[in-house]
Amino acid sequence: MTGDRPVLVVIAADPRHSGRAFEAMRIGVGVVAGENAVVFVLRGPAVHLLDDDTDALVDGDDIAKFRDNLRALGIPFHVEAEALPPASDWNSDGHSVVPVSRDEIAALLRQARRILMF
Repeated sequence: MTGDRPVLVVIAADPRHSGRAFEAMRIGVGVVAGENAVVFVLRGPAVHLLDDDTDALVDGDDIAKFRDNLRALGIPFHVEAEALPPASDWNSDGHSVVPVSRDEIAALLRQARRILMF
C-alpha cells in the first residue's frame, strides 16, 4: 500500500435520494484498486448504503456489487454511531462495521493523507 496514512472517503449523501453515495463508494473502490489504504466513513443517512433492500436505493444493484467487493477485500465501513439503525434487517450481509463517534471521525480526518467527502 502506498504510504501509511489512508485516503478517507466520507459519505454523508443519502443513497435513497442521490447517486452521490454510490459514486463515492465507486471512487473509493477505485482508490483501493490503486493499492492505497482507504477508510470509508458513513455519516447520517449514508448508513443506508448497507440497507438490505437495495431496490429502494438510487443505483441499488451497483451498490450491492460494490459492497460485495469491499467485503471480499476485508474493508470495513466506519459508521457514525449515532446513525446506526436499530433495525435487525440492516446489514444482513454481515459487512464489517466499526461504530465511530464524531470525535473519532475528526481524528480520522486529521490522520488521513487525502480526504474525499460526498
